[in-house]
Amino acid sequence: MPISVYPYKKFRFKVEIDEMEAFSCAEVSGTDASIDVIEYREGDFNILTPIKLPGLVKYSNITFKWGMIDSVEMHDWLTTISDGTSETPRRTVTITLLNETGSPASSWQLTNAWPCKYTGPDFNASASEVAFESIELAHEGMRRISVAG
Repeated sequence: MPISVYPYKKFRFKVEIDEMEAFSCAEVSGTDASIDVIEYREGDFNILTPIKLPGLVKYSNITFKWGMIDSVEMHDWLTTISDGTSETPRRTVTITLLNETGSPASSWQLTNAWPCKYTGPDFNASASEVAFESIELAHEGMRRISVAG
């Protein structure tokens, strides 16, 4: 199958936690990584610029935002950590971008993810809006996996 020349649209995706479909959400943000740059130069180098070496890899926390429903599964995950009742709070989280037909196009897999922040909805009696919740996950690694074609 040939590679698509058209970019994928970002509004169709799914989120799975430990290979089980976890929840629907409206927005996922923070999928970025950076590598520290270590500059090194010895005094007898013939060049005037330092050598640049890769340092520590840092991953941003990922934020998931969804319209509030009866499910409290994500909040309960946070609570087991804050209560100290969870033996294994770290999980594998997979975010999969879907193509126009609903088939997987690409995935981002988060290693050892755990919730570090929960934000409940804002309340406003004069607003005509959906109530949103969000949860922020810390993780120890992110890998992009192409699953298309």
